[in-house]
Amino acid sequence: MGQDTKSETIVTVRPMQPRTMSGDVPGPRKFLDDESDTSSQISSAISLDDVEAGRSKPKWYRRGGSPALTRWFGAPRSAKNSKRQRWCKWVLIVVVLLGIFGVIAAIVYVSFVGTLISRLAPPPGRSGLDHIVEKWTEPDKNGAFKYEWRNDFSRDIVPKNCHSHNDYWRRVPLYAALAAGCVSIEADVWRTDDDELLVGHSWSSTVKTRTLRTLYLDPLANIFDHRNISTSSTSDKETGMFDADPNKSTVLLIDFKNDGHKIWSVLKSQLQSFRDKNWLTYYDGKAMHQGPLTVVGTGSTPFELVQQNSTDRFIFFDAPLRSISEAQYNSTNSYYASSNLEAAIGGLGLGSITWKQEKFLKQQIQAAEDKGLKSRYWDTPAWPIRVRDRVWAKLMELGVGMLNVDDLVSATRWNWGFCVVAGIALCGNS
Repeated sequence: MGQDTKSETIVTVRPMQPRTMSGDVPGPRKFLDDESDTSSQISSAISLDDVEAGRSKPKWYRRGGSPALTRWFGAPRSAKNSKRQRWCKWVLIVVVLLGIFGVIAAIVYVSFVGTLISRLAPPPGRSGLDHIVEKWTEPDKNGAFKYEWRNDFSRDIVPKNCHSHNDYWRRVPLYAALAAGCVSIEADVWRTDDDELLVGHSWSSTVKTRTLRTLYLDPLANIFDHRNISTSSTSDKETGMFDADPNKSTVLLIDFKNDGHKIWSVLKSQLQSFRDKNWLTYYDGKAMHQGPLTVVGTGSTPFELVQQNSTDRFIFFDAPLRSISEAQYNSTNSYYASSNLEAAIGGLGLGSITWKQEKFLKQQIQAAEDKGLKSRYWDTPAWPIRVRDRVWAKLMELGVGMLNVDDLVSATRWNWGFCVVAGIALCGNS
């Protein structure tokens, strides 16, 4: 051949196009491979392949996904580190600011509570009784705690109708209750084989040196002796406990814990010196004679022994309040009429006394009062503080004879309306 022949290569491309409504499909396009423009043809073929591949992928893939992710993952490492540092910086600033505000809030809260307590809390007592409470120590083999008598023994203390429940559990038995102004005190006693009366809630908790005499009888005798001496210049010597009301009788409620009949005989012998000095309230068969100390038996106290001595009765009974309508209980043989609060009116439910329960309370309190007895409810709620104060207030409003309390200071010296302010309990157990 005298003339060079150019080779031709036919490239067939089938475009990916949607079908038309008529169903026609466009035919393939043909391109000639011209050696004079090989690079252009190859480029065209590659470009078409890319187009074909691009059309086979979803729309979101072609767009490269979320712009934010594209910017993040596509950004250089230095840019990522810079953004991370900025985020950490802002987080640190927020944490520091929150910490500062938290410290300020805590300081304000503590200051608020401290101010409330300082404004609302009762001032410390300055009487001789308060001095004894500060210095008191446990009885030892030498007997009861001894102290120097002060003539301001009960100065500025107003006696109140409150009963120091389980008084022996307090850091300072007897004196703490008297310093608070409570006129009734409770002691649980257990008789030993050598005819001693130990004080304690259970036999296992008793201690040889903590007896009825060392914790209560000897200190009471010492008080009455000195009260007589301090008023000896007056024509009418008064041996009561409190200067504010010298004729107010202090009540010693003794809970017989084991053998009631044997405890009875031991107790009578230990009280005889009080009776000889006319310090005890007694019934002579015709009339009641009030003394500075009234002794009442509860627990397993034998009621028949209380009734037995009808001419010189100086131990009285704690009658059951729910059975107070029975004729055998009266003011010549009983002093209290007591009941567990829940047993008397049922549970409190939502933490308050219902109108129906209030009706029962009125009836029981009035029934005791009609017989000349003081009503008393034990096992009243101790917590929450708001519920406790609400029950106390209702009982006092209804005229309960004696308020049974565990928290002496809150009961006698705090304003119950301010024991809880803005959800903060300002007065607690004492």
